[in-house]
Amino acid sequence: MRILGRRAGRGYEVSRDQTSLTLPARLPIDVWLRIGQNLGATVDSATWWLGDWLVYGQERYPERYRKAVEETSLDYQTLRNYAWIARKFPPGRRRPALSMQHHAEVASLAPQSQDSWLDRAQEGGWSRNELRRRIRSAAIPRAGARPLAVELRLAVTHARRGLWEDAADRANCDLAEWMLAALDAAARTSAEDRDRIRVAEAG
Repeated sequence: MRILGRRAGRGYEVSRDQTSLTLPARLPIDVWLRIGQNLGATVDSATWWLGDWLVYGQERYPERYRKAVEETSLDYQTLRNYAWIARKFPPGRRRPALSMQHHAEVASLAPQSQDSWLDRAQEGGWSRNELRRRIRSAAIPRAGARPLAVELRLAVTHARRGLWEDAADRANCDLAEWMLAALDAAARTSAEDRDRIRVAEAG
């Protein structure tokens, strides 16, 4: 790989292989910064590529893609996250100036809110952490009451988790979002059953 310096015609040879990057002994800081920017852009592009790759597998090989992914050296849960974000943001709605992590911060919001926050992040040059901070600040009710945060830990078998993840994939949402929706549906069904029993007993 050859990176051009500020002086016309002057370039710097950078060699790389699967596990290393070798830089010249004397490298101007502007060239070093450009290399880092190029590497960062490549890494972020790769996350989108992986997400699109998995979405393709989910749609074209629904019975085989999970086993195929598990046979690669890639982390299945990480890929699922990439695929979830890729589904939430078709290529035409992705902001090249922002990382996939920026998009992940707004992925659970309604499309209009997603676009609004991403536009503001791009215009303001916000980092992912700054975007997260501003979203959380905006979500706090004005009365000062903070939303209740509950953390649950479940011990489940791999088979059960796989069953849930596949259901979440089919619903085009992440696992946590799917679990909350399933719990809400179960709670509503239970309440409706109790109401029917009460009506029947009263009759």
